Amino acid sequence: MLEVEIKIRIGDPKAMRDRLLGLGAALRRERHRENNVLFDFPDGRLKAGGRALRLRLAGRRASLTFKGPTQKSRRFKVREEFETGVRDLVQARKIVRALGLRPVFRYAKMRTAFRMGKVSVCLDETLLGNFLELEGERPAIARLAEKLGFPSREWITAGYVRMLAEAGYPEGTTHSSPCPSSSSWAVSSNSAPSSSAASAPSSASSSSAPAAPSKSSISSSGVKTCSSASRRSSGRS
Repeated sequence: MLEVEIKIRIGDPKAMRDRLLGLGAALRRERHRENNVLFDFPDGRLKAGGRALRLRLAGRRASLTFKGPTQKSRRFKVREEFETGVRDLVQARKIVRALGLRPVFRYAKMRTAFRMGKVSVCLDETLLGNFLELEGERPAIARLAEKLGFPSREWITAGYVRMLAEAGYPEGTTHSSPCPSSSSWAVSSNSAPSSSAASAPSSASSSSAPAAPSKSSISSSGVKTCSSASRRSSGRS
């Protein structure tokens, strides 16, 4: 299928939740933690071709997703996507690794899912701040974004992986611990965790939102970026 979406930076997630419900959005899934691991071959051919393979655990539900190269679009993020549910996450991980792929990037977020007409609406709390993700048909996305008061100049077409990389969380690292290292499913990358991740308690609450990076600024793509000083203080170079 073809995935068409945008992201929008927001402020208070509770206020946005109340606003969505007030506008008639149907709550599809309560706030839950999503843990994601991206896989690639040792030569990085998936990333080089603009493709991605993701293994996700959302609450107790797991899925495997392939994403194709991003297609040309001025206002929307458009790419081919194939996804299937996974019953046995451990075996799925073994299959992926047996095919020669390795974990290259791990990230997490808290997500609340809604539906408004033909648009899937996700309220995401991430290390970079809070976002709305609107997915569906282009005209429906545009109408809903405008109804919520977000003009197209505020739409973000970058994905979370790119945004995290721009903010100082490069691929091959584990960033500050919304994914507890003690999780039975999580796949660590080859790189050592940052000092902040290593010192985080393994019993971190699953309801805690990822903390935003300190000493941040706004990049040209609209994402918060960690200053070199904050990256050094957290053990990143």
